[in-house]
Amino acid sequence: MAAFLAKRDEFAAGQGLPAGVARSASATRQWVSDELTESAREVADRGREAGDAWLYRVWQRTLVIVWGGLAVLTVAEAATAIGAGWTHARTAGLLAGLVTAALLTVAAHVHRARGGLLAPLIGEDNRLSTSRAVAASWVLLAVFSVLVLALQLAAASGHERRDELIEGLDLARGAGIVSVLALVCAVAVAVRRVVSVRVLSGRLQKLRADRPRAADLLTDDSGRGTFTDVQYVLVSTVAVVFAAVRLARRPEQLPDLPWGLALLVAVSAAVYFTGKYGEGGRPVVLSVVRSREAGDLDAPIRTGDDIEIRGAGFVPPGAGAPDRLARVVVRIGTVHVHVPLVPVNGGFANPSDTLLTVPVPVEVEPGLVEVQVVTAAGTESNSISIDVTD
Repeated sequence: MAAFLAKRDEFAAGQGLPAGVARSASATRQWVSDELTESAREVADRGREAGDAWLYRVWQRTLVIVWGGLAVLTVAEAATAIGAGWTHARTAGLLAGLVTAALLTVAAHVHRARGGLLAPLIGEDNRLSTSRAVAASWVLLAVFSVLVLALQLAAASGHERRDELIEGLDLARGAGIVSVLALVCAVAVAVRRVVSVRVLSGRLQKLRADRPRAADLLTDDSGRGTFTDVQYVLVSTVAVVFAAVRLARRPEQLPDLPWGLALLVAVSAAVYFTGKYGEGGRPVVLSVVRSREAGDLDAPIRTGDDIEIRGAGFVPPGAGAPDRLARVVVRIGTVHVHVPLVPVNGGFANPSDTLLTVPVPVEVEPGLVEVQVVTAAGTESNSISIDVTD
């Protein structure tokens, strides 16, 4: 990647150009674009290979987190038992943690090629899904809580104790956590469906990431932090911690999540879902004009001229990588024109999210033709008609 950036900045400074194309601005631009496109594709191929290898390596790290969590649970229970004494509930908690860790280890081994325990949390775009991560945390807490109750029930000797533990599973006591669990799981399923439908209908542009990152839980596809994701993770984390504390205090029943806190999670989930439903959009072409250099005369659009396509959504989130910028295409009539990469120091001036500059090829027939943009995500914009003269 460093070599590619150095080459881009070198071309941006006008260095490294062959003498055969240096005299023609259009030839220089096309040659530079082709060179950068080829280099960008090689970098992207290596990045994808590294991402696949990273997924295979990371599954063992997820097990370290799981068994490390069990060790923390053991230390915490041993520390809190000082003075209070050891109880059957503490034993049940340790055994429940051991069973949960064993089940997660088996699941991680089965999905070791897809990141182990990360596999259920990775979306179709190869990013960590916020909705799935939140739902998984509540599912994990619910499974652990039921295991604690089941193990205590297995060790209980008296009828009264067994009846008390069975009553701990009553809906009246666990209505809050059951409602929240159902809600976050429904949100995870609904978000996946909404995103899939919007992508297939062209109303949302999605590109696959090289590999998942922890920051995906709090950011959009371009890596910028989003309010909806951040608030959903924060509120859910606080609620899960509260429920875990309630379970530690009263291990003989499901965590009795207060309705006020459950409502807070519901509001947070609604905000998150609304944000997911409303994000994205199709690329929009607002106007097409002839590009005019300083000192050039005003004139109609002819073949060989550069045109500026002005609009929005030409570079969707996650499409800022050079290899994806090189995939932006403008359809002029029946001719497909790849948007040339124009390097500047630190980035690219063309293409951009709101402006594309492309030449009108000589293959374009004079007359009224339609101009349409196809983004790196494969989404087509609306069409704008221009008149190409001889």
